[in-house]
Amino acid sequence: MVKRFYLLLTVLIMGAFQQADAQGCVAIRSFSGCGSGSGTGVFLNKGDFLIGTNVRYFKSYRHYRGTHEEVQRVQNGTEVINKSSFLDFTVNYAVSNRTYATFTLPFVFHHRTSMYEHGGNPPNGLGQRHATSSQGLSDIRLGVGYWLFNPDRHPTFNYAIGLGVKLNTGKYDYKDTFYNQGPDRNEERELVVDQSIQPGDGGISPSLDLQGYHILSDRFSINTTLFYMFGIQESNGVLIRNQQAGGTEFAVPDQYLARIGFTYVTPLQGLSVYGGGRMEGVPAEDLIGGSNAYRRPGYSIGLEPGINYNRGNLAVNFSMPFAIARNRTQSYLDKQRTEQTGNNTHGDAAFADYLLNLGVTYRINGRGHSAMAHGTGM
Repeated sequence: MVKRFYLLLTVLIMGAFQQADAQGCVAIRSFSGCGSGSGTGVFLNKGDFLIGTNVRYFKSYRHYRGTHEEVQRVQNGTEVINKSSFLDFTVNYAVSNRTYATFTLPFVFHHRTSMYEHGGNPPNGLGQRHATSSQGLSDIRLGVGYWLFNPDRHPTFNYAIGLGVKLNTGKYDYKDTFYNQGPDRNEERELVVDQSIQPGDGGISPSLDLQGYHILSDRFSINTTLFYMFGIQESNGVLIRNQQAGGTEFAVPDQYLARIGFTYVTPLQGLSVYGGGRMEGVPAEDLIGGSNAYRRPGYSIGLEPGINYNRGNLAVNFSMPFAIARNRTQSYLDKQRTEQTGNNTHGDAAFADYLLNLGVTYRINGRGHSAMAHGTGM
């Protein structure tokens, strides 16, 4: 029973923790596995692999300035609409029973429509909505992690510390056609797309994460994840499309995620459910390095239900985090301009209502071990 509970808990963590996505213009890069491991080290024996794929989607359109929603943007049709899809392929490998490594190959597909980028919002602009898009390889992630306690001696709780690195493999100067450009608003120009739909951010960024669980009974457990990525490079050197919008180059920002929730193993064989809270965002200033570049800082707080089904070495999971609070905070550049001019400057950003997440994982037992021998047989 305990081994089977472990397996269900592990697979649910693999599914429910597999996103820290930008749910809008607050430009959090796509992360599968929260950086370095997703909690596979305890449950994979030395030589085992866990391979997986994950698909996520969101639509952002609700504009916030601080915690205030600018509902008129939707009412008058001037909102910016981002539709973003993510496809990740992940391989986890157990270096030992407590040490694990992970590799994630991510792809993105973004579609963005707006008026302000194509001649301006009415009544002072042309009021024509056009689209820009981007797609392709995003930023590859590598990581290692280590479970602090021997799972054989501490079967009811454990914590893992992970170290990761995000590479700069994704294109961060992606261009598309913008309409109604130029002084007379009668030109079409190939320009860099918005920061929120760039496939990558151009930086090589290290990350730290802490993951843990406490088994309360045969049915219930508590799961926790903390993640922070350090954007040590101030900017990526790409000039933003409209420099008057703030700053001159795209930032390579810090990013963070905090999650806590409960897992319940149902009486139905192989079926588990998850429910918890999450907070994710981009700070206005980085912990390491400068912050004098263009970013949209902010955070989203949400509730996250999920469901998981496991049979043998195969697991399928679905989750749908939805926002209950959003805040587009003042950026470093906003604060600078406020001090210089005396006029309060505070940019806005669009957020999504929810995120759809579907994942599939399969465990490959190494060294000739059977699935039942590792507690994976159901």
